[in-house]
Amino acid sequence: MTRPTAPARLRHALSAPDATRGNATPAGAWWLWALGLATAASRTSNPLLLGLLVGVAGYVVAARRTDAPWARSYGAFVRLGLFVVAVRLVFSVVLGSPVPGTHPLFTLPEVPLPGWAQGVRLGGRVTAEQLVFALYDGAKLATLLICVGAANALANPARLLKSLPGALYEVGVAVVVAMTFAPNMVADVARLRTARRLRGRPTGGIGAVLQIGLPVLEGALERSVAVAASMDARGYGRTAQVPPGVRRTTHVLTLGGLLGVCAGTYGLLAAQGAVYGLPLLLAGLAAAMAGLRLGGRRSVRTRYRPDRWDVRAWFVAGSGVAVAAAMIRAGATTPGALHPGVVPLTAPVLPLWPAAAVLIGLLPAVVAPLPPSPPASKESA
Repeated sequence: MTRPTAPARLRHALSAPDATRGNATPAGAWWLWALGLATAASRTSNPLLLGLLVGVAGYVVAARRTDAPWARSYGAFVRLGLFVVAVRLVFSVVLGSPVPGTHPLFTLPEVPLPGWAQGVRLGGRVTAEQLVFALYDGAKLATLLICVGAANALANPARLLKSLPGALYEVGVAVVVAMTFAPNMVADVARLRTARRLRGRPTGGIGAVLQIGLPVLEGALERSVAVAASMDARGYGRTAQVPPGVRRTTHVLTLGGLLGVCAGTYGLLAAQGAVYGLPLLLAGLAAAMAGLRLGGRRSVRTRYRPDRWDVRAWFVAGSGVAVAAAMIRAGATTPGALHPGVVPLTAPVLPLWPAAAVLIGLLPAVVAPLPPSPPASKESA
């Protein structure tokens, strides 16, 4: 038997395996990757870079999305992003913009406003500069939404809740019970509408909705309560005795750490907060993790099949962090390339090395395990 050559072994080691329950990418890795792309999007208003970020997120979703129900949410986030851009443009046209412009496009009838509304106008002159500024601003927010949508489409929400630390298991139980309500309600609606259609009764209109609504709500609530009862029977909700001093220390560390994480995240997303954002975020994460570890002493349960962070998961999360770090660095060295001029109006230019850094976000499409292929439909004989 011939042994495989070194290049063949390297290709086999780098090729992505089929995803199973044991090697699936953790939900936290997908969220770190998506938040890294979102952080990069918040640091630029260049539409070429924003479009490249959207393309990277869309390609990874197309390559690693499963056929689960939550994986279909990406299209809704894309449509929501386009709606945000359209609303931003409409607001700029109707309410005006502080951006001065020398290229008027058209003029709307201006509505006179009272003196206390000074600085606000309805209608008036619309310039090309203000529309381009609104387009850049709306595209940035739309890219943030699309990156979050990519995380929702790739990360299993049940596995994300399963990864919560022991101190937050009460929140996890409540969220699991709440998450079972909407799917059960949708399934009951489909089942009752099919039953009414088979009996020859109308499935649309106010009368049909009133007749279906009560059984649907009752069935969904009964199933959610059954899930809560089964979880309680398996030991969820039991706590251990913890000294009062440890409990107060846990509350202070957790609350202070979460506040530090929020402030640090805001600093990273803001244009002028890169100096204090990262240290504050790291300090908040350290305090929150210490508080959650202390709070985990109250939990008297074990975790069944915890998600494993293997090398591929770290590559997925690290690619998003690398994109965010590169964009923050580019904002400090070449800010003009990330923010094309509006006054005077200039065409955006694609900066080479920030664009190459964005392409690092494609790494999950290569290293993440392949999702299981849907079963092939049987051909009729």
